[in-house]
Amino acid sequence: MSKALSAARWPLLALACLATSAHAQNRLDTVVTTATRTPQRLSEVLADLTVITRADIERQAAASLGDLLRNNGCAEMVRNGGAASATFLYLRGAETRHTLVLVDGVRMDSQATSGASWHGMPIAQIERVEVLKGPASAIYGSDAVGGVVQIFTRKGGGRISADLGVAAGTQGTHKADAGLFGAAGIVDFAFTVAGEESDGFNATTPDSTFSYVPDRDGWRKYQATARVGAQLAEGHRAEFVAMKNHANSQYDASRAQPLADDRSLQDTNAARVAWTAQWTPALQTQLSWGKSRDRYETTPSPYLTDTHVTTLALTGSYLFGKGQQINFQGERVQDELSNSGLVTGGVGKRHRNALGAGYLLTAGAFSLQAHARHDDDSQFGRVGTGTLLAGFEIAPGLRIVGSVGNAFRAPTLYQQGTVYGPDLGKAGVKPLDAERGRNAEVALKYATGDSEFTATAYRNRISNLIIFGAAGSCRSNFGCYENVSQARLQGVSLAGNSKVGNVTLRATLDAQKPIDGSTGLLLARRAKRLATLGADTQLGNWVLGANVQASGHRFDNATNTRRLGGYALVNLNAQYKISRDLLAQLNLDNAFDREHTTAFGFASAPRTALLSLRWSPAL
Repeated sequence: MSKALSAARWPLLALACLATSAHAQNRLDTVVTTATRTPQRLSEVLADLTVITRADIERQAAASLGDLLRNNGCAEMVRNGGAASATFLYLRGAETRHTLVLVDGVRMDSQATSGASWHGMPIAQIERVEVLKGPASAIYGSDAVGGVVQIFTRKGGGRISADLGVAAGTQGTHKADAGLFGAAGIVDFAFTVAGEESDGFNATTPDSTFSYVPDRDGWRKYQATARVGAQLAEGHRAEFVAMKNHANSQYDASRAQPLADDRSLQDTNAARVAWTAQWTPALQTQLSWGKSRDRYETTPSPYLTDTHVTTLALTGSYLFGKGQQINFQGERVQDELSNSGLVTGGVGKRHRNALGAGYLLTAGAFSLQAHARHDDDSQFGRVGTGTLLAGFEIAPGLRIVGSVGNAFRAPTLYQQGTVYGPDLGKAGVKPLDAERGRNAEVALKYATGDSEFTATAYRNRISNLIIFGAAGSCRSNFGCYENVSQARLQGVSLAGNSKVGNVTLRATLDAQKPIDGSTGLLLARRAKRLATLGADTQLGNWVLGANVQASGHRFDNATNTRRLGGYALVNLNAQYKISRDLLAQLNLDNAFDREHTTAFGFASAPRTALLSLRWSPAL
């Protein structure tokens, strides 16, 4: 282990985490939806759920969604260069494709790279993020093996107001964003736009023998969202949401062509129309249609892949008896992939139909949640999933929770439909099966008055893992995708926060063992120890903050022969309220300029400073 994370320092981080136990009451009363797909107070949630608020986002000024989740102890992040480069996030050690990503309820996915394009997600337009750890296929279907990340964009209402921000920093970084929010009659609205550009830093290291060129690899990102809602009648609301994101990232093509950098172009778009109806005090339904697009292209080196995901869903809930609720859902998901590698004329399609139900019970100190779902996939067939959670308040504010559940991830259209997928023309060859997970966990939650603390122990076994291995049952002599691997993910997570005087403290600690079940070795690019520690304080018109992220060593390859050292990064921030509507902020990330890498051959950001000014007037 590196000096930054010597064995002597881990107990100090653990002690800091255990010492933090207070949580503001208004945060406990926050209404969330991701844990059950219906509204719940955060204090009632049995699952392992983290909420990142708009205030957290503005204060931390994270470069990307991946940085935001890492800063708050939600996931490990691996990135191939700057903020617009390919990014991979691991929740509880699960593969990046095993986390379902939703934006305002719209499913985001790539049927080529397998998983959402994290670097294409918005950051400036986010109102809050809900991170659910643990299997949730019984609620959401495919992909939710390791967890769910749901992004909520900003929403309008009340008096019309504007929000304007500009920023400049090191590495030639410039940012600007603008928003208009409010309501008029029965209509509420929120419109936002944002853009940034940076000269960046050298994204590769000399270890990258093929593509290393000592230059700067910059990026540009543009984002826009629109959200319009209408209160059609009492208890009936219609809403339209649209999001568009474009990222243009530079990277080294090869040592042989030092002046011919390639560019990766990532477009991540989403739209949704929903009608929510409160038919009676007990019965609520929502009918929604959503569509997302994930388009990735490289130039001048030619590559293009384009994924469309369309979802039609009817969800609802019915309250009955005392403290009892039934949830129900029907859903159709259609995936479409355009990729020259597909043997079906460059286009692949499939659909899944699903029915699901849930039961929620609160009876005194006892709480119960049960969910079940049946998915019928047009390619690999049927799969049933279920989750059972039970909680008991053993003392005022102290609850023990246990849960079991299973989950699945459908094979991608690329894995099934290219020359590397199964050759169904051969006798006895079957389509790839879904990857499947079985999880059990127990948690201790303390929440009373101003206090909250959570400790969770989990064990997740994933089978039928799809890997690219030796040539066999496919058309390629180079290699084939096959269901031949497995993984064991187990660990303990601690999380808490506390207000001591005028200082707010936050901490997380994860001790995990993400193991390749076939070899007994650590899964690539995952550490055994992760921790975060943060503090903020208000002094008059000033708000000062600091955040530390620490990671133990990892291995870049499955054979555990290429070691990546551990690291600890310190981020500092300061806000100054110039007037009621005007705020100045300075952020210093990687303050001690710690050299580190999360992927062999790729550099991570050096020390960066960003000075910003935000004006938020009422109109």
